[in-house]
Order: sequence, then C-alpha cells, then structure tokens
Amino acid sequence: MGFFTDTSVCIGCKACEVACKEWNQVPEDGLLFTGMSYDNSVGLGADTWRHVAFVEQRKPLGHQETGARDLDFRWLMASDVCKHCTHAACLDVCPTGSLFRTEYGTVVVQEDVCNGCGYCVPACPFGVIGRRAESGTAAKCTMCYDRLEVGQEPACAKTCPTDSIQFGELDELRERADRRLEQVRAAGVSSARLYGHDPADGVGGTGAFFLLLDEPQVYGLPPDPVVTTADLPSMWRHAGAAALVLLAGMAAAAAWRRGR
Repeated sequence: MGFFTDTSVCIGCKACEVACKEWNQVPEDGLLFTGMSYDNSVGLGADTWRHVAFVEQRKPLGHQETGARDLDFRWLMASDVCKHCTHAACLDVCPTGSLFRTEYGTVVVQEDVCNGCGYCVPACPFGVIGRRAESGTAAKCTMCYDRLEVGQEPACAKTCPTDSIQFGELDELRERADRRLEQVRAAGVSSARLYGHDPADGVGGTGAFFLLLDEPQVYGLPPDPVVTTADLPSMWRHAGAAALVLLAGMAAAAAWRRGR
C-alpha cells in the first residue's frame, strides 16, 4: 500500500498536516513565523510527519495567460511525507528492531523499542526521520498503521479536500499516476514528472511517490536518491579481508620471532 501525491491539485491548505498531528498525537511545532514564504513548518522531522511546501516561481503555469510583466508567477505546493522506501536504509542500521516492515510494505518506528541511538537519522536519503528533544527517540510517518489494521485509509488522505493525496495499492496508484501525468503534460506543463514511482531507482521505488511540476530539488527533494547502505556488503567484505591480512601478518611476525 502507499501514497500517490498529485501536487498539481494541492491547494496548500495544510489539512493533512493537522489531521496527521491530531490522529497520531504528534506534538505541535511550526507556530513561529519563519520568514520563509508561507511555510511555517519548514520540513519533515520527529514532530512533523506531513509537511506542505510552498514554492513561488515567477513563471506561468502551463497554458495560463501571462499577466502584466513581473506579476506572472505560480505557486508549487506539495505535501511531503516519509517515502517508505522499498530498500530502506533506516531498517538496515537500526540495532534494536525498533524499525520494522509491516504487512502493508510500510516502514514503522516503535518508539517504545527505540534506544535513541540516532543511526536512522543520517541513514535516510530524504532527511525524513528525526529524534524528539524530550525523549531522544526517533519518530516519523507510520502511514497510520493503526487505521490500516481496521480497513481505514490514513488520516492525511482521508482529510485532503482535493484528493491531492491518494491512498491505495501501489500498482494501481502507479497506473493512475501515469494517466494523470499525460493529462498534466497535455495541459501545457511540459516540466511535469513522476518522482519515486520507478522500482528500478536507487531505493527500489518508494511507497509514497509524487507528480511534480518541476525538478525535484525545487521541492527540496534529492534528484537521484540512493539507499545509503548500498555499499555495506562490500564494506564488510573489505573490512573482513583487511582483518584477515592483519591476522596473517601478526601470525607471520610471531612465527618469525619464535624462529629466531
């Protein structure tokens, strides 16, 4: 199961942010004026599991008629969330089993099992996971695991008034996203693209993917994310080989000393 977020119909209402906090009892944050556009929560973290980005660009949108000189602009709004990667580095580095893969293919943190080591924080290529200041434990989107268990959709998707956030089976969502991309490009938005839908990408595809109207970095997303633990097997092999060489050298030195 997963999310398909169609940013072309996001109106920036932040209903998803509020619904996420209310249902999951996520502490409040982002009430201070940041001076960064209308974005009060800035980014994802332990206390922000949904984040609506506001990006203002001085260019028309698709076939939109141009206005008076410098008044031509468009708002790019997008509700970001944990990507629930197929190859999740956070799972690879967690030493306690606090992070686990659910029967829905999502990745969930068990805060009561987390020891606060923080290994998962830098492991995430999307900068999603954070640690709470009070407890030191990691926290992120669970895709409302408790709601899924009783046949309900996540709170953010349920609340979204424009269906920008769509929830369902990933294969069906990918087909729906392909059709929607064709519609948006036909409307004149040639820069539109899908992000995170490809199972052959650096994280094996994500459980939360997006239709974007510009390049990923415009929204604060990495253009080519790669699972940060991809090189761990080769690193362990090299470390093992180095250890064997060291032991062999020590054994040879000890044998030489005994033979003197």
